Order: sequence, then C-alpha cells, then structure tokens
Amino acid sequence: MAIFLFLILVAVVLGLIGVAVEGLMYLLIIGAVLLVADLVYFGAFLSRRRTRRRAVR
Repeated sequence: MAIFLFLILVAVVLGLIGVAVEGLMYLLIIGAVLLVADLVYFGAFLSRRRTRRRAVR
C-alpha cells in the first residue's frame, strides 16, 4: 500500500513540474501514464484481495 501512495505522489509531482516548466510537457505525460498504471495496479490488488479461496475438504 505504501508503494501505491508513493507512486501517486511521484505522478503528481511530475505532472506539476511538467505544467510549470516550459518545454517539459513530456513530464506531464509520464506523470499521467504513471498515474494510470498505478490505478490499474491498485485495482488488481483489490480484486486479488477480494477473492478468497475455500479450503478443499
């Protein structure tokens, strides 16, 4: 869970730098791609966590 929050923070910082600094629009794109990838990872983490396997008797 900590890596999820860290990657969200990195994506936001890259996005802000990409917007603020002229000529570094690629950082905004990298931040957006990182944010989407992080949300997909978090969704997969939640779906894995919800499925519970029953013990075989």
